[in-house]
Amino acid sequence: METRKLGRQGLEVSALGLGCMGMSAFYKTGADQAECEATLLEAVDAGVTLFDTAEVYGPFTNEELLGRVLGGARRDQAVLATKFGFDLTQAPGGGWGLDSRPDHIREVVEKSLQRLNTDRIDLLYQHRVDPQVPIEDVVGAMAELVRAGKVRYLGLSEASATTLRRAHAVHPISALQSEYSLWERGVERTVLPACRELGIGLVPYSPLGRGFLTGQRTRAADFPEGDYRRLHPRFQDGNFDANLQLLEKLEGVASRARATPGQVALAWLLAQGPDIVPIFGTTRRARLRENLGAAQVQLASCDQFLLDQVFAPGNVAGERYLPAGMATLDREP
Repeated sequence: METRKLGRQGLEVSALGLGCMGMSAFYKTGADQAECEATLLEAVDAGVTLFDTAEVYGPFTNEELLGRVLGGARRDQAVLATKFGFDLTQAPGGGWGLDSRPDHIREVVEKSLQRLNTDRIDLLYQHRVDPQVPIEDVVGAMAELVRAGKVRYLGLSEASATTLRRAHAVHPISALQSEYSLWERGVERTVLPACRELGIGLVPYSPLGRGFLTGQRTRAADFPEGDYRRLHPRFQDGNFDANLQLLEKLEGVASRARATPGQVALAWLLAQGPDIVPIFGTTRRARLRENLGAAQVQLASCDQFLLDQVFAPGNVAGERYLPAGMATLDREP
């Protein structure tokens, strides 16, 4: 598989990475753990090197899964990325608060290293910007972990352009992880230009719109109990109906390209620049193979233009998250 560079510090990964969250948390898809493990192993064999997790996924069980499958003898075949930034001592039902205090960061990293069955984290992200802790202090603590050999490269998630610049001035940031896809293009305004100015790679999460861009036609009420998409604004009835019209255009492009809608959505992202490495999520080998096929999809310029217009910012109905989730995003004032 093609490789791409994230940042200017030497981090090189597969052009498509695997987001592992859905193997342990938030989506109630009936993930079979044996199939999840087989999917991870097949991803390695297929040339995927970037595997994304976080302490909050589970919590903790997703890191343990990766440590079990990708630790030990397979460790050098994987670039392991994980995240800190939440206070997991609070009950999930009440909502987790943010915590990026330096002492907390050091504590979390030690525990993540144990769960991941490794002596180093390849890419450490702050999961959400904590307004109570100056980003300079956060990155300073992360940089200490780099100097100690426990972390190789640093990243942020859902950070604004202003925060990126402040962070990068303390220690080079190699990657920014933010939602970016046909149906969420907010980073194009100020964040992606800042990444390119600073030489920071972009790692889009939810590149398939939480399954919607694969052609999945599931309304919010039809998801299983406990699946957070039951509450997601874009899957609610009115928004869902409006977004279906956009999906039909995507399916038309996929038909012409002799590809699946999900492959086209990933191919569109890959075409946005060599500094972009999408991480798709799946729990099944069949879907893994389909998604990796996106690397061979070449979109005609007219179809690329059509998708740009159909999914132009503002055309997708509904917010990215509920108000509580939107409040955790670091946005320009």
